[in-house]
Amino acid sequence: MSASKQVGQPVDLQPILDRFIELANDIKDEGIPIEMVNAGLMLASCTYATYIGAGNEGYLKEAGVNKVAEVYKKNLAGVQKIKKNQLNPQEKK
Repeated sequence: MSASKQVGQPVDLQPILDRFIELANDIKDEGIPIEMVNAGLMLASCTYATYIGAGNEGYLKEAGVNKVAEVYKKNLAGVQKIKKNQLNPQEKK
């Protein structure tokens, strides 16, 4: 699952990310606990990843689940690296 309009054409994900964060914050502001908002976002993402990989009538086999989980793991690690650099800009990487 790459972020591209066409092969080799990168997409700026920031506007998409900003929309999801804004929606999550709106839901939180409606009184929904942040843990529930997070769970909802994660389940929605899992559902969409399944749709991408298997369509509406399919499901991911173990290899597909592992592939999606690896993408999540890489993205989470990337976010942590960005946050660490923002909070500790002078720290050596």
